[in-house]
Parts: sequence; C-alpha cells; structure tokens
Amino acid sequence: MTSVVLLGTLDTKGVEYGWLRERLLRAGVEVVLVDTGIMDEPRVPADIPREAVARAAGAELSELRAAADRGAAVTTMARGAEATLLRLHAEGRLDGVLAIGGSGGTSIASRAMRALPLGVPKLMVSSMASGNVAPYVGSSDITMMYSVVDIAGINSVSAPVLTNAVAAIAGMAKAFARSSSAHGPARLGAGGRPLIAASMAGVTTVGVDAARERLTELGYEVLVFHVSGTGGRTLETLAGQGIFAGVLDLTLSELADDLCGGVLSAGPDRLSAAGRAGIPQVVSLGALDMVKFGPLETLPEHARYRRVRVHNPSITVIRTTESECAELGRRVAAKLRAATGPTAVCLPLRGLSTLGAPGGPYHDRRADQALFSALREGLRGSAARLYDYDTHINDPAFGRAAADRLHDMIGALRAAA
Repeated sequence: MTSVVLLGTLDTKGVEYGWLRERLLRAGVEVVLVDTGIMDEPRVPADIPREAVARAAGAELSELRAAADRGAAVTTMARGAEATLLRLHAEGRLDGVLAIGGSGGTSIASRAMRALPLGVPKLMVSSMASGNVAPYVGSSDITMMYSVVDIAGINSVSAPVLTNAVAAIAGMAKAFARSSSAHGPARLGAGGRPLIAASMAGVTTVGVDAARERLTELGYEVLVFHVSGTGGRTLETLAGQGIFAGVLDLTLSELADDLCGGVLSAGPDRLSAAGRAGIPQVVSLGALDMVKFGPLETLPEHARYRRVRVHNPSITVIRTTESECAELGRRVAAKLRAATGPTAVCLPLRGLSTLGAPGGPYHDRRADQALFSALREGLRGSAARLYDYDTHINDPAFGRAAADRLHDMIGALRAAA
C-alpha cells in the first residue's frame, strides 16, 4: 500500500491537516500524520505525536516549551522531524511527504524533506513559495506550490489549491512506490549505466566534454553539474546519498569563491562528500585561477586593482593571486587527505581554464606553481595519487586521460570487492 507522510504543526494547522488526511485516504493511500507543533494542543490526533518528534532530536517537549529561545526550540523540532522522516523511509513507510505552512512550518518541513534521498516525492505548499525559495529547497528536489492565500482554514481559494496538492502527492507517491528507486538509491541511469558526476564551468567545457564523451563510450551515464554554487552543493548532496559510481571533479572554482568572497561559493563542504562516502574520485584544479563577482559596478574596492575581466553582464572575474593559490592548494589537499576511497589528482601544468591557458589573460605560471606546490606538499604521505600532464585543462587528451583514470579506479574497486 502506498504511504504518504503529512508533516506539520497540528496546533496551528490541525484542521487543514485533518482535511488533507481525509482526502488522501479517499485517494487510496495510507497516511502517517506527524506533529511538529510545540505550544498549543493539537487539533487532530497524530500517528507520531510531537513528544516522539522531540525525542528523535534528543529533547523533551516540556523542555522545548519552557525554553526562552523560541528559535532554538523550532530548530530542535526540525531535527526531530528530519530523523523521523529518515526512519519512516528506512522502514518502507514513506512513499511521499506533503507539508503545508507559512515561514515557520515551511522551515521545519523543508529541512526534514531535504534529508530524504533524490526521487522521494516531496511537496511543500507554502505562502513563501512566490518568493526566494532557495533557503527551503537547497539542492534537493522539493516541489514548492504557492498557497496563494495564507493557510488559515479551508476556503474558496485554499480548497482547490490543497485539492491539487493531494492529487499531486498521491500520484507521485503511487508512481514512486512502483519504481525501483523506492527500494534504495538509484545508482544506475538509463539502460542500467552506472552514474558519474562531473563538474564543469564555461571555462572548462572543452576538457570536461571530452571526458564526458569518453566515459559515455566506456558505458557510463554522466551527470554534469555547473559550478554555480548551487551546482556544487547539489553534486555534494547526491554524492553523499551514494548514487554515483564515481566523481570526476575537474572544476573547483567554487572553492576560490569561498576563499575570496566571490558570489558563487558552494560553502565549506565542497569537495568532501565523495571522499566521506568512499566513492572513487578524480579531481583537477579547473578554474581555480579566478574568482567570480557580480556585475562590474558591484566589484569590491579591493578587487578593482586586480586583473579584471567582464565574463558577462552578471559576472565579473578576477585572477587569483600567488598567495591565494597557495592557500587553495592547502585547502584542496586537506579535503583529499580525508578521503576514504580511491582518489587521484590530475594536474594540467599548462593552465586551468580558457583564460589561464598559454597566451591567455590569466596565464600566470608563478601563481599556478604556488597552487601545485602547496597541493603536492599537503598530499605528501597520503593515499591520494598525483599525476602531471603537460597540457592545459581544455586539451581533449587531458579530459580523456582523466576519464580513463576514473574508469580504472572504479574497475579496481569492483575487482577488490
């Protein structure tokens, strides 16, 4: 039987959740109602009460009610909701999840939803959905539906919106329950091909395309992630879910933005998930020769006297300095030293991007050498292997060589299993 989890605050939205439960049952799905409320008594009974949700976060509801910091209490319930959804998913009692709410309810429910694997249906009906939903969706596949009016009772506007939400989650959940992905992470793509993640930017496209084409020839399906901040975070999220047979992380520009205050950082956890998961990874240093800022007129004062180029009307780039490159080499090395799986680093000695190739405006051998030297020193004595290539990153031969190396690493890991 298909099962949908309703997740929400039953003290403020209990009537609406009762209405949703009744219609989901009519639609032929089982319902697990989870209460994430804190203060007032629930207006409808829950299958998993708020006390159990609080305990799932290591807390007692009475403590949260008495806490002076309301925000901390809500954060604790969000952690409990996350743990509860993950348990229900592991037990096979979750084929989809639906939540409704304003800012607070959306924050709690969306955090819990983001913890679920890719492909599990997640529908959030929210009064916040007409604005910036990035804080709620993150790098997950949450579907946001705008409630039009605040969710305060069932009326002539909210009823058709919520009716559509019921139909949507019921249909998605039934389809998910019939699919193979309901039984674990989807490690195979179309035609049963193992999945590979690859990172790319416009300035590394030629090299990454050559690698992608080679990996496709070798029998893989390659998912390319644009290193735009969100792209890197998504790659990390999916790698952490274990859906990839390998990761070809040739473009790390988000690390330069993180170091230098650029606008396309993927955060401090970039280049971490594959290593933690033990997934074979081939890494290069693509586009670490630049930092991305917004339009030229917004460029910080300290960056105006650097080597500046307008990439497009929305993005301005500056060249990373020798000292910044050295620090980036140390950071990359520290992340790769912690990897638990096979790791190789391919160094394109003649340049890290189209701008940094010989003759390009960002070609700077001293800065590149500072990057390479710091990386070598940082990886000394580690299990990661370093390979030098007398080419730039966009030479197709470099991309094919990196692809072949990843293929060999995946094969060796399978043979040893």
